[in-house]
Amino acid sequence: MKLSKRISVLFVLSALVFFGVAATKPENNFKNLKVLPKDISHEELGKIMHDFNFALGVKCNFCHAGPKQGEEHSDFSSDEKPEKSIARSMMKMTNKINKKFFHGKSKIGDANAVIAVNCATCHHGAPHPEIEQPKPEEEK
Repeated sequence: MKLSKRISVLFVLSALVFFGVAATKPENNFKNLKVLPKDISHEELGKIMHDFNFALGVKCNFCHAGPKQGEEHSDFSSDEKPEKSIARSMMKMTNKINKKFFHGKSKIGDANAVIAVNCATCHHGAPHPEIEQPKPEEEK
């Protein structure tokens, strides 16, 4: 009888530990986040992605692969398109610039981040930032 009670108590405690650990995992199921925080909220990730859309004047499929066969939505975790890798590099570059020159303590993806330089700083709503070359002065 005592052994049966101990096993029952052990089972209940194990179940509580299991459910406690399961409850502490982040609610998102994002895959393949390499620069943004792994525990980023769905709302914050959506805000960042919409900021990219606006700053570059593009839609999601500019960086993200199209839907797999039979799927309805883009394959957001795929690294198929080189633009996604470029976006990651640009986020790292922007974070470094803000940290080094503007003493930024936050970076892209941090909740309520204060960013001095962002995508729109260079892109101005264009997918590829164009640099205007100064025109040579006319000779007199």
